[in-house]
Amino acid sequence: MSRPTAALAGGAPAQRPGRALKNVWLAVLILFLLLPWLGIGRYPLHLIIIALIWSYIYTSWAIMGRLGMVSFGHGAFMGIGAYSVVLLWNLHGITPWLGALTGIALSLLVALVIGYACFRFRIIGHYFALVTLALSEVVRLVIIALRDYTGGSLGITPKPGLVDGATISLYAMQFSDRTVWFYIALAVWLLGLVLWKLADDHPSRRALQAISEDEDAAASIGIPVARTKLGITLLSAGMTAFGGVLYAQYQFYVNPDTVSGIAISLQMLIGNEHHGVDMTVYGALLILFIIFMPKGILGTILQRRD
Repeated sequence: MSRPTAALAGGAPAQRPGRALKNVWLAVLILFLLLPWLGIGRYPLHLIIIALIWSYIYTSWAIMGRLGMVSFGHGAFMGIGAYSVVLLWNLHGITPWLGALTGIALSLLVALVIGYACFRFRIIGHYFALVTLALSEVVRLVIIALRDYTGGSLGITPKPGLVDGATISLYAMQFSDRTVWFYIALAVWLLGLVLWKLADDHPSRRALQAISEDEDAAASIGIPVARTKLGITLLSAGMTAFGGVLYAQYQFYVNPDTVSGIAISLQMLIGNEHHGVDMTVYGALLILFIIFMPKGILGTILQRRD
């Protein structure tokens, strides 16, 4: 029986599964867009905003992680972004929009230095993870050491930019209405997904997969290993820094333990689905390193070269 005949006999032809799935996702998106107007309350809306911001940050990390580049240093990039925007605003009155660009630029510089050194000298695998873990902790300690400017371990609050009963200050990037923050966080999260998709579809993705399996083989067929890995690292670091900016402006308070350090990097890696899991994994890793690498990273590398 032909398709037209089948349609006449049994009604309209069945909708394609792919198209039906797209319609479902479109309906979900429309419902999500209407959430602030459905009377869900301020606190549930706050939780959704926080979830969207962290989802964007996790997506930023995943651009590297899913391609075999396990980084524990993204807490550094988030901290740099968060503190750059707050300090420039508090100390010099520079709008957070420029502060965000500064924070992203500083993160890219740090990622460039660390990434180039690691990829140039082929520090890969768990050695790369340990180097980036140290980076995350160094940034946290620097923030604490500069307590006269950063507030140290007590943290710092951006100066209010809302005056005379205003609810929105574009110059200060401050919005008292959580509905505004909801749409900002949603837009940034969707942008993160688009960038993730573009990176996933980019020709360099296959190159990175080849590199993750065997760098020597990838280099032998002409793949620029260091440059390819560095490019995806810079993209991931810049996105994470902007996540720090968004977090600082929304929460209106930052401290070293909430935007930087090892704990934040592990939270990105694990997702922190269960409280305490990230630090438990960190403790277990430390024990393993003490048992199997008692001479430290450099000592173990030198020992294996001898």
